[in-house]
Amino acid sequence: MKIGVMLPFGAGDGPGGSMPRWQDVREVAEAADQSGLDAVWLADHFLYKAPDGQVFGMHEAWTLLTAVAAVTTRVEIGNLVLCASFRDPGLTAKMAATLDEVSGGRLVLGVGAGWHDPEYEAFGLPTDHRVGRFEEWLEIVARLIRGETVTFDGTYHRVREASLDPAPDRRIPILVAGHRPRMMRLTAEWADVWNTAWYGAASEKVEERLGTLTDAVKSVGKPEGAVATTVGVVVRDPDQPPVAEPDERAIDGTVQELAAALTAYQKLGIEQLIVSPEPMTPRSVERLAEAKQLMSN
Repeated sequence: MKIGVMLPFGAGDGPGGSMPRWQDVREVAEAADQSGLDAVWLADHFLYKAPDGQVFGMHEAWTLLTAVAAVTTRVEIGNLVLCASFRDPGLTAKMAATLDEVSGGRLVLGVGAGWHDPEYEAFGLPTDHRVGRFEEWLEIVARLIRGETVTFDGTYHRVREASLDPAPDRRIPILVAGHRPRMMRLTAEWADVWNTAWYGAASEKVEERLGTLTDAVKSVGKPEGAVATTVGVVVRDPDQPPVAEPDERAIDGTVQELAAALTAYQKLGIEQLIVSPEPMTPRSVERLAEAKQLMSN
């Protein structure tokens, strides 16, 4: 089972709960690349507005991901997940092909429909029919990066004899995150990888979500296992200062206990765990790598 890690990205993720600077993102990414983890991931938001009205800023995700590609050599890179509402499908496909070239074939194109209304409203984006818009967007992106010349006349998106030149050297994996029936159908139709998040220890809820993927894949006539499984989990390091708002679901305990918790997911057949660490520091990454090593012994 692969182990990936989320990188610091927005307000609260940096040292002492600050806004991370590029150097902070780079240090965590390099720690993952050097310690034996398998992937690094970045969220994608303009901002987050809390229920109490407080607004938390974010860096631009694709720019950061490109920078991460340039300072790492081994780990897969991806977004969990790139918001379809923020970028035109043709542009996204071109971006993916270029970043896969820059990274030496390490990109996983994680995508989703978006959900946080305040960032849409702040930047003048439509909040209606998000899944309908995503359905058209996903088909265009998937067909383009898989080498097709695409003509598509939809309700929300249109392209005419569009193709990628230069085309990617390989089939760039597409990851879709979701769990509701319509998103699961789109995952089964177009994705290579699926994600469900966020959890603590392995549970019946995770197994139920895995069952929804199995059913969706079967419903479109694909064989079981055609779409790889990833699960997002929260892991806390009790030996470092706590974050401002700890996630009550987080896995904590010793490195040995963490290894056991990760192994429980491995036994479910999960192909990658994507860890959101508390705090997002190089030490958290190194500790996760230690737990991964214990899993294989």
